[in-house]
Amino acid sequence: MIRTILIDDEPLARDVVKHYLKSFPDIEIVAECSDGFEGLKAITQFRPDFIFLDIQMPRINGFEMLELVEDPPAVIFTTAFDEFAIKAFEVNAADYLLKPIEQDRFDQAMHKLPARLKQTAPTEELLETAAMSPAQQHRVVVKTGGVIKIIPVNDIHYFEADDDHVKLSTTEGHFYKNKTMSFFENTLNSEQFIRIHRSYLINLAQVSRIELKEKDSYVVLLKSDIWLPVSKTGYIKLKAALGI
Repeated sequence: MIRTILIDDEPLARDVVKHYLKSFPDIEIVAECSDGFEGLKAITQFRPDFIFLDIQMPRINGFEMLELVEDPPAVIFTTAFDEFAIKAFEVNAADYLLKPIEQDRFDQAMHKLPARLKQTAPTEELLETAAMSPAQQHRVVVKTGGVIKIIPVNDIHYFEADDDHVKLSTTEGHFYKNKTMSFFENTLNSEQFIRIHRSYLINLAQVSRIELKEKDSYVVLLKSDIWLPVSKTGYIKLKAALGI
C-alpha cells in the first residue's frame, strides 16, 4: 500500500479527494489534517509516501509547513488559484490540482504518482519562489523544542549566518532556521532589511548609530545594544538606505 495524508482546512475538499481515491485501492489514507500544525505532527508520526497539501490554510500555510518538515515526502498540492503558488509549482515542475478539483485532472496526477515518488522532495527553489508571496514576507515560521512559533519580521533585530543555519535575533531571544542568508536577503523587503556583512542582515528600524572603528572599517549599533561589523559594500548599502 502507498500511504498518504490529506492536509486541507476544507472538509469538503478532503471529501472530494477521498471520493476520487476510491478508484485507487492501493492508496491508503493514514491521516486527515485541517491545518499545517496537525499536518507536521502527522507527517512525523506516520511517515507517508506522499501527501495532498493545501496552500491557503489558517495559522501556517502549506509552504511554511514544508519548510519545517525534515525529509519531506512527495507532494501533490491542492489549491485555489494563487499567482505565487502557481509560479512556484512551475519552477519546480511540481504536480498541483486547482480547486475545484476535476476527476480527470485528479486521475492524471495519480497516474503520474509513481514517477513523483521517485523524485526528490520539494526543492529549496520551490520554497524560495513561494516565499515571494506577500503573505510570507511579513513573518518567519520556526520550530523550536517541538513548538512552532510565528515571528513577525518587525520583531527580528537581525539575521546571522550560523554554520548550516541562520540565527534570528528577536526581542524574545534567538531562533534558528534551516535556510541561507541569501534566502532571507532575496525574499524579505529590501527597504526594511539590509545585508551589511556576509554574515549579517539587519532590520533598518533597529539601527541606533554607525561608527568608524578603524580606517575604512565600520560597526553599527542596534537598539538592542548589539554591535555588528559592517563591510565596505554593506556600508554603502546602509548609507543609501538611511539617506546619509
